[in-house]
Amino acid sequence: MSDKAQAGQKLRKIPGMDIVLGYDWIQEWLEELGKMRVKHIVNQKLSEIREKILTDDNAEFSPDTFRASCLHALAFASRPNLRRVINAAGVVIHTNLGRSLIAPDAVKSMTEAASYYSNLEYDLTQGSRGQRNSHIEDLLCTLTGAESSMIVNNNAGAVLLALSALAKDSEVIVSRGELVEIGGSFRIPDIMELSGAKLIEVGTTNRTHLRDYERAINENTSMLMKIHPSNFRIEGFTCSPERKELAALAHDKNIIFMEDAGSGLLVDGEMIHLPANSGEISIKSCLERGADLVTFSGDKMLGGPQIGGIVGRREIISKLKKYPLARALRVDKVTLSGFEATLRLYSQGMLDEIPTLRMLRRSDCDMKSQAEKLAGELSGKINAEVRVCEVEDAAGGGSCPEIKLSGWGVAIRHKTFGAGYVQKLLRELDTPVLTGAREDEIILHVRTLQEGDEEIIIHELEGVLNA
Repeated sequence: MSDKAQAGQKLRKIPGMDIVLGYDWIQEWLEELGKMRVKHIVNQKLSEIREKILTDDNAEFSPDTFRASCLHALAFASRPNLRRVINAAGVVIHTNLGRSLIAPDAVKSMTEAASYYSNLEYDLTQGSRGQRNSHIEDLLCTLTGAESSMIVNNNAGAVLLALSALAKDSEVIVSRGELVEIGGSFRIPDIMELSGAKLIEVGTTNRTHLRDYERAINENTSMLMKIHPSNFRIEGFTCSPERKELAALAHDKNIIFMEDAGSGLLVDGEMIHLPANSGEISIKSCLERGADLVTFSGDKMLGGPQIGGIVGRREIISKLKKYPLARALRVDKVTLSGFEATLRLYSQGMLDEIPTLRMLRRSDCDMKSQAEKLAGELSGKINAEVRVCEVEDAAGGGSCPEIKLSGWGVAIRHKTFGAGYVQKLLRELDTPVLTGAREDEIILHVRTLQEGDEEIIIHELEGVLNA
């Protein structure tokens, strides 16, 4: 018999879709996932089998293997793609894990905004069309000292809007040392090109003087721009002008001084235990030092939902609000309500109600006590050595990357499995657990654990490490 005939004989053993959908083991999945989704998954598995038979002479159709493969794929498809993860890595604003957690009050407001009609763009006093930014403008101006404010969908959008509305077809001067690339390949030069503004680099990577800016200014210059360095830092022989100097120069030349403050710090760094050399400055301080316009993120140091904040002089913000791109970048009602609720917590001085700030403000004593309790509950329950240890945590989100936050954690060394393998097992759980690791131990950083996380960790570690 020819190879082609043999392959054809094997292919005929593969059941058709109608037969597969009649199997007992697939009925529960038809109810859970729906017929269309199940057919799509089963068809993928059937196609894989056919392809293997046509390319591998030794391949055969195995009902048991087919069943196991389908059940695994169906079970995987039943889980949400975006799901809860336990952050035991000690990075507070973890970009890959969704950055800042939302305060309970903000979550409540967001749920209400999503569940009911609202006065999103309706002026209840006048009985006419309103503006969505009006819900946060007074709060944001009060907290930052700005004359006016608005928000868009994220900080990249805020920067793009500002450059497009204020600097299109003109020159924007930036220090060469601030032209960095951050996560997701976000580059200021690319945003500037997209906006239609022309980038003028001044200074060197490590040193830029006020005279460098002054020499570059001409009749085509519309803006001086200062940019948050995110995770990039230069140490040693460095120099850059003070904000007040840049503001004075810009105003003397009748051009705009704009700052991309990035992390969105709404309070003094000392209030969230950031050292004086953290490199972070509050939005209010940027304005006090003369910035005409400041852009920032809402889901980093601010601790709210993802937005791009814009604060500054009234006449400048007015131009941005009227610019056509603003509509394409506007935030939705759910995000807006969550941001308003977060700002209200700031105005009430309830910083510990904002998860990001609470985690940053945690004391060593509190974290050590939590680590000792967790270690005590794990000891004897898992087949591993357990001890309490000091750790280094991080703010994350591109904020003060060189500053390590002292913290406490639980170190676990399995008697057989290496740390990398244990981390892999924990990532594959229904509720994945991400941990730190060092010297073949996994480290559970307690700073970033949330209510209910420890119970899940204990239960899952018992199953994973005692198997």
